[in-house]
Amino acid sequence: MDGGSPEQGAGHTALCGPPPLTARGFTVRKVTLRVVFADDNYLVRAGVSALLSEGDEIELVTAVADADALIRAVAEHRPDAVLTDIRMPPTHTIEGIDAAKRIRTEYPDIGVVVLSQYADDDYAFELLENGVGGLGYLLKERVADRDELVRALQEVARGGSALDPKVIEALLARKSHEQPSALLGLTDREREVLQQMATGRNNHTIAKTLYMSDRAVEKHIGSIFQKLGLVEEGELNRRIMAVLAFLEATGSAH
Repeated sequence: MDGGSPEQGAGHTALCGPPPLTARGFTVRKVTLRVVFADDNYLVRAGVSALLSEGDEIELVTAVADADALIRAVAEHRPDAVLTDIRMPPTHTIEGIDAAKRIRTEYPDIGVVVLSQYADDDYAFELLENGVGGLGYLLKERVADRDELVRALQEVARGGSALDPKVIEALLARKSHEQPSALLGLTDREREVLQQMATGRNNHTIAKTLYMSDRAVEKHIGSIFQKLGLVEEGELNRRIMAVLAFLEATGSAH
């Protein structure tokens, strides 16, 4: 497999040309995210590389074919975020997860999104056992949605989390068959809202996704915080802790 850098097309415009001018005359330049990508499948690597390079939000620094090359690339380039497959040589098991955990330990400012063919709760537990900050887990079916992929990379790069809704569903399904917890006291709608929170979406985006009003989302989130005993925390901490409460509960029963 070719582990070298992908060719950058002529359409790649990151940091090229003059920045746009606002109505007040101030210049504004979008922050370009530097990304390293790893996948052992050449066609997937080439296709996703081309997709990422289409806009100016992402600068694809290099694309590699295995976990060892990924670790070397991160050490050399110090990207803002990493996108990696889970199953890679030599064993095609959890090389991507092991690499993600190592990167987060050695380079805590670098976010990592892992890609998987399936919403495997075992993989999710393995990846998130030490917390969700700076980590993402997306299904490969999401890759075709460039906006979703870019959003996930941006979210983990700033220390947030980006978990695929189907992964959250798998975790919730698993927990429902195990010991009771405060999370089981949530209504179906509250669970849907919590799933959206876990993917890093803000209230307005959650409302649009679930076809609800912003006020209804705020009400559900308030109820979630109340049921999880997070009333006294600040807003950001409560959102993080609501997701962690679920992941830690399921992880402790794993």
